[in-house]
Amino acid sequence: MTSAPRPGATGKQVYVLGMNEFNRVKLEALPGADGYCFHGLLTPEEILYADDFPIESMLSRAEAQLREADPPADAVVGYMDFPVSTILPILTGRLGLPGLDLLAMLKCEHKYWSRLEQQAVVPDAIPAFQLVDPFLESPESQLELDYPFWLKPVKSAGSYLGFRIDDEASFHRAIAEVREHIHRIAEPFDRILEYVELPDDIAAVGGHYCLAESLLTGEMCTLEGYVFNGEVHVHGVVDSVREANASSFARYQYPSQMPTSVTDRMEEVARRTLQRIGFNGSAFNIEFFWERGTDTISLLEINTRIAQHHSDLFDKVHGVSNHQVAVELALGRDPRFPEAKGRFNCAAAFWLRTHEDAWVADVPSEDTLTAVAREWPGTYVELEAHPGMWLSELHDQDSYSYVLALIYVGAGSHEQLMTTYDAVVERLDFDLRDSPESLS
Repeated sequence: MTSAPRPGATGKQVYVLGMNEFNRVKLEALPGADGYCFHGLLTPEEILYADDFPIESMLSRAEAQLREADPPADAVVGYMDFPVSTILPILTGRLGLPGLDLLAMLKCEHKYWSRLEQQAVVPDAIPAFQLVDPFLESPESQLELDYPFWLKPVKSAGSYLGFRIDDEASFHRAIAEVREHIHRIAEPFDRILEYVELPDDIAAVGGHYCLAESLLTGEMCTLEGYVFNGEVHVHGVVDSVREANASSFARYQYPSQMPTSVTDRMEEVARRTLQRIGFNGSAFNIEFFWERGTDTISLLEINTRIAQHHSDLFDKVHGVSNHQVAVELALGRDPRFPEAKGRFNCAAAFWLRTHEDAWVADVPSEDTLTAVAREWPGTYVELEAHPGMWLSELHDQDSYSYVLALIYVGAGSHEQLMTTYDAVVERLDFDLRDSPESLS
């Protein structure tokens, strides 16, 4: 998938890992896009929907495409979690292109290593944590944290294989799931770890380990920004609103409704942590909790990229998507993200979920989706479920729900966002069955 530069354009050759149609449109709408030529690097199917990740093969194919490019590649960018965020620094390093240092990436994305780095500079802003080897004969014997706590692999994608642990029974259920499925990401992540010289306390902690952390509570948000020439910049704060079960996201909502005094403190925690890690030349999004009653902030996780589900939100509110940040940094330039001058005052990405597995008999038609976009301008529905599949076949879901669709909405107020979302959902008919046989 390639977009040719327009006549007279300088045509910077920008390669995008796993570029799909939705994000290609966002990229080609960037200011100055006349001067870019965007190329897909590996397909979305290879990256998003793969049952496994042959890292060496992926790297070889991507590197070969880049080295054979004529004109030569000027930049390589990505906007997704594993494996994109982890192979991107390897590719830019091999090609001598601007990008995040591989070691800095791993200090963020290896969750245990990241906690050790955070502990060194912001110990009051992180939860209690410990390593868990899920393959011990009696894994409960190593537990030091009291119930409840959160259990997750040291490297995952989204909330895949993340579990709330309330007692020993739920711990053993989670361990059984982890043992069965953790290899899918753990094995290729271990290949990535082989590319750097690891400290002794990290070298023994491969992708098959898990991290247990005391529960974080309160309101959640994400600081999105970038580091250029060592300077940390935050260009937006997005609220992450969870469902009643507190384990699944209901929506991302922008701009944040948290007090500026709170997000300023989060920004200082982010700055100290990123500087400790040596993070530079890349976008980031960092997730935080704020407990209103105690006015406590806690750092949940550092991601080494823009958040793709924020792209439409920034586009609606600022008039330009966060892809501008990724592209400009990849070209070695300061992005200077603009102030809010978009079509809407606020925007949200909603997850339409169900909590039981089901056979998908039918989904909303293209005519229905077109009618929704026409009636509510700026609304876009991205279907995740498709006819003829079990919801459990969807990749990288959290442990408690299945995503039927993502619904992007813009509005004049946060209240109007909810009203529009509710109206749109009423139009979307999903036919979910207990089994394929129930169709007859």
